[in-house]
Amino acid sequence: MCGIVGIIGKGEAAPLLLEGLRRLEYRGYDSAGLATLVEGKIERRRAQGKLGQLEAKLGQQPLAGTLGIGHTRWATHGVPNEKNAHPHATERVAVVHNGIIENFQELRAELAGLGHNFASDTDTEVVVHLLDQHLGKGLSPEAATQATLARLEGAFALGIIFAGHPDLLIAARRGSPLAIGHGEGEMYLGSDALALAPLTKKLTYLAEGDWALLTRQGLTVKNAAGQTVERPATLTQLSGAMIGKGSHRHFMVKEIYEQPQAIADTLQSYYNPASQSIALPPLPFDLAKIERVTILACGTSYYAGLVGKYWIERCARLPVEIDVASEFRYRDPPLAKGGLALFISQSGETADTIAALRACKEGGLKTVAIINVMESTMAREADAVLPTLAGPEIGVAATKSFTTQLAVQACVAIALGRARGALAAKEESRLVAAMASLPSRLADVLAHESAIKAIAHKVAEARDVIYLGRGTSYPIALEGALKLKEISYLHAEGYAAGELKHGPIALIDDTMPVIVLAPTDPWFEKSASNLLEVAARGGKMILISDAKGVARLKEKTIACLELPTVDPFVAPMLLSVPIQLLAYHVAIAKGTDVDQPRNLAKSVTVE
Repeated sequence: MCGIVGIIGKGEAAPLLLEGLRRLEYRGYDSAGLATLVEGKIERRRAQGKLGQLEAKLGQQPLAGTLGIGHTRWATHGVPNEKNAHPHATERVAVVHNGIIENFQELRAELAGLGHNFASDTDTEVVVHLLDQHLGKGLSPEAATQATLARLEGAFALGIIFAGHPDLLIAARRGSPLAIGHGEGEMYLGSDALALAPLTKKLTYLAEGDWALLTRQGLTVKNAAGQTVERPATLTQLSGAMIGKGSHRHFMVKEIYEQPQAIADTLQSYYNPASQSIALPPLPFDLAKIERVTILACGTSYYAGLVGKYWIERCARLPVEIDVASEFRYRDPPLAKGGLALFISQSGETADTIAALRACKEGGLKTVAIINVMESTMAREADAVLPTLAGPEIGVAATKSFTTQLAVQACVAIALGRARGALAAKEESRLVAAMASLPSRLADVLAHESAIKAIAHKVAEARDVIYLGRGTSYPIALEGALKLKEISYLHAEGYAAGELKHGPIALIDDTMPVIVLAPTDPWFEKSASNLLEVAARGGKMILISDAKGVARLKEKTIACLELPTVDPFVAPMLLSVPIQLLAYHVAIAKGTDVDQPRNLAKSVTVE
């Protein structure tokens, strides 16, 4: 996961920037760099590898200046190297960036046609050259920033410094978090408030679409329209727990809001935006020779695996078996040597899943762990590891770890499809483009939190709740029901919508909320029929769909939530966010302990 730090202060910035980046090391990275303003000119130091490499370079070539920006970066594609490390710069401007610029290819072609030469393979560099183009026309840094932001599509957080402007640091966010720290004659910028913990207790969190001008005298915040707005400053205690929550009431909701960034970080590790293709890390076996896939996990990770089954069977035309890890080992299934076993876990320490991994290795299967903790037991014992890059997840109920597990499995499905010749390059490009658009679409969903909160008050009055979905929405219905049970203690069940008439329909009456997940995908018409069956029996239907689905079925519901229209392939990740927020707000309405629900632990390390 990428990290950003910025300082406009009194003393030398480089040591403080380096310390801030150290506090972000937990996020993971493979290169780092700093840029400062020295006598009005931009100077940079960048290095591949860990911060020790950058520190050694700074020892040989010190970096002066009281204004600067720093960055830790996961490579977007290809071999991590210094040319792709941030900050990226021209003589006029330097930028650090988290997120994905979706339209960077069009912008790069346009700028190259205007004579701009690119030094890296990153999407970030188009931001630098777009700023430089506007500055070259005589625009002020403020005007150049506003003009540049208007051209960018995607989810991003930016830190920007300008040559000849020693009292200006600009920040911007859309879909990726940024915190501003206040000091005495100093201001600070961080993608994670933990980076600013030693420097200040006073923080301002930028709202979606905000950009801000930081000077030594203070902060000016502007919204997406360029209007000056007020954003509150909050005082925090200098503890990991308090700062870790940022401006949010609970870790769970903070982690829900971190999903655009977590998805962007994860995708950047697996795909090449220039060629619109997926590139998994080197594996100790040939994907083209895999004849069968087994997916093993527990709880929320198991539901993520159910979505993966749909994707792999569709993209790679491979048979996929999925099982709850706690059941797999005890039924002693026959294992075909040379098959691939995928193990999904947030912690990498789930006892049942570790036991299943060991059984599969003994049975001669290739083993791959999809995990969030690289120092875990599963990471050490599996043949290969595919990290989710969600960052620390403190809330017991899985949120960003779930959606990043989905993102990694989508990449695996595409890679298997291409390796086996079952997926055409054109189709891969289409699916990858849909995935690249996800961070900004997720940010759009988060903007509807107030509508989700209103729906939650209707659900909180119930004793029982049913979730329905078809196709890849079915596992999300299961996950929605689990989330509601976990943190609100309401009884909820998820069903494949086609199973409604095979028993569950007997439960429906005028007190039963039925939450239907029905994007306009290949299963929509069938889902619509099920919804009408529920309506005929007086069920209180709540529809989560896109504009087309809402227009078709709104009259039969007590509430609708309209999501952005996306490719059906990525719809499960988009649907995950509203079901998480719905469970969260139901739990708030019922007064339960959201972050530490009763009887549950974050990692189940015993059978």
